[in-house]
Amino acid sequence: MATEENETQGSKQEPEEVLEQESAAGSAADSKDSNEEGGEKAAELDAIALGEALQQAKDQTLRTQAEMQNLRRRVDRDVENAHKFALEKFVGELLPVVDNLERALEALAGDEESLSAAREGIELTLKSFLGVLDGHKVKQVEPKGETFNPDFHQAISMVPNPDVAANTVLEVFQKGYTLNDRLVRPAMVVVSKGAE
Repeated sequence: MATEENETQGSKQEPEEVLEQESAAGSAADSKDSNEEGGEKAAELDAIALGEALQQAKDQTLRTQAEMQNLRRRVDRDVENAHKFALEKFVGELLPVVDNLERALEALAGDEESLSAAREGIELTLKSFLGVLDGHKVKQVEPKGETFNPDFHQAISMVPNPDVAANTVLEVFQKGYTLNDRLVRPAMVVVSKGAE
C-alpha cells in the first residue's frame, strides 16, 4: 500500500511543482535553442571572415603575378638594350678611323695619276667600312643645311649669315654617329646666327 500511496502522490503533484518542472524544461529548451542560434551566428561570422581572407589572398596573388610579369618585361627590355648597345664603346673607338680615312681622301684631291689609285683604294676601304657599320645599325649624322638640334649636334661656333635662317647648320667639321638611334658622338658643326 505504501507503494500505491507514493504513486498517487506522484500523480497528484502540486500544480506549482508541475509548473516549475515545465518551466525548467522550457528554459532548458530555450537555452539549447539560443546556444544553437549563437553557434550558427558564430559559424556565419567565421564563414564571412574566411571569405574575406580568401579574397585578400586572391588579390595578393594577382598583384604578385602582375609584379612578376612587369619584372619579366623589364628584364627582357634590359637584356634587349644590352644586346643592342653592347657595341657602343667599340663603335666610338672606331669612328676616329673613319675620320682619318675621310681626311686622307680630302688630302688626295690632286689630279696626279699616282694619287688617283691611292684615292680609289681609300674610297673603297671607307665604303666597305661604312657598309659594315651600317650593317650594325651605325648611322652617320651629317646635318649640313638642317636646323641645329642640340640632341645630335655640338656647335663649335656661330657665324652671321644673312642668306641663311638662324640656327641652320652651315658646315660640319666632324660627322656625328648613332647606334640604334642612340647618339654615340654628336656632329661638330658651325651654326648660322642669321642676319645681324
